[in-house]
Amino acid sequence: MNKAELVDTIASKAGLTKTQANEALDCFMETVVKTLKKGDKVTLVGFGTFSVSERSARNGRNPQTGEVIKIKARKVPRFKAGKEFATKIGGKK
Repeated sequence: MNKAELVDTIASKAGLTKTQANEALDCFMETVVKTLKKGDKVTLVGFGTFSVSERSARNGRNPQTGEVIKIKARKVPRFKAGKEFATKIGGKK
């Protein structure tokens, strides 16, 4: 499912116009990004938690030359599905 299909589904299920549904989805994504940038988590009980974790610096290899390269440490977004969500899509019961 792409964003346009998600907006269509939200609009039909919530009784909104596609424009309203798109604005709501954009606001949700913007808020999650801003919250994660501040270093906080976003927890939606029953759905999951968005967070940021640190990926430490490490050595890698250039696949073309085999040369060892240094990969810098960086922050990466994470999503951990909640128990209820995981169960609904076929996880442990």
